[in-house]
Amino acid sequence: MNNIQLEEAKKKEILLIERLKSFKKVLVAFSGGVDSTYLLAVARESLGDNCKGIFARGPMISSQEEKEALALVERNNFQVQIIEVDVLNLPEFRNNPPNRCYFCKKKLFKAFIEYNQEEDNATVIEGTNASDVLDYRPGRIALQELGVISPLHDVGLTKAEIRSLSHLRNLTTWNKPSMACLASRIPYGDSISLELLQRIGQAEAILYEKGYIESRVRVHGEIARIEIPVSNFSKLIQEHTEISALLSELGFKFVTLDLMGLRSGSLNPISREALYE
Repeated sequence: MNNIQLEEAKKKEILLIERLKSFKKVLVAFSGGVDSTYLLAVARESLGDNCKGIFARGPMISSQEEKEALALVERNNFQVQIIEVDVLNLPEFRNNPPNRCYFCKKKLFKAFIEYNQEEDNATVIEGTNASDVLDYRPGRIALQELGVISPLHDVGLTKAEIRSLSHLRNLTTWNKPSMACLASRIPYGDSISLELLQRIGQAEAILYEKGYIESRVRVHGEIARIEIPVSNFSKLIQEHTEISALLSELGFKFVTLDLMGLRSGSLNPISREALYE
């Protein structure tokens, strides 16, 4: 990002601070990702003790992501409430329709709102940014229905701008890879179970421990389809015997490498042709 672009991002941050101060008191949906960490940091700076985060512990979040999120809380001295949310008790989530994220988001944020009404009576905000409108995000509809505010989006901050501003604030998440819930590894229409989510989490933990910081293990029946950056292909080929054996122990009959590399939302309901654009 050049100096002109950075100055534009700083102007948007000033607007963000003004918007946050207008709320008086906020409850920030926190996941430990780039956007929610930045939003929580700016909200705390703007509102002090009138800012709290809330984190949902549940089967859709990997143990590694939870560990990193809680480490961020401790490192930055954030005030964050942890609650348990089990979306697997929703048939609409388990059945995994194309709008699965709508039902998941609604369940999560209803839980946040219920906690807020009992404890804080603050404005509930979350970290959708201006770049997210370009992606398939049915969960946005649930947020709008529940009246949840998306201040990063509202002031026009893009993902790239948030990363740059996070870097200026010395937030370690500034270059963190994008995250997605474990259910996003399962093709729409295939049923979601706790056992399957755990296997996916374990498979990705194996890759993480082997040095593949960015990875997705997409599951197609008995097939584990590994997505990693193309730059990591040669490393994985050298380690293929060990990695395939470890994933086979988790119950996958076939372990494959996707030659298209790591792609965000590669199972979203878009045309096959669009994947190659």
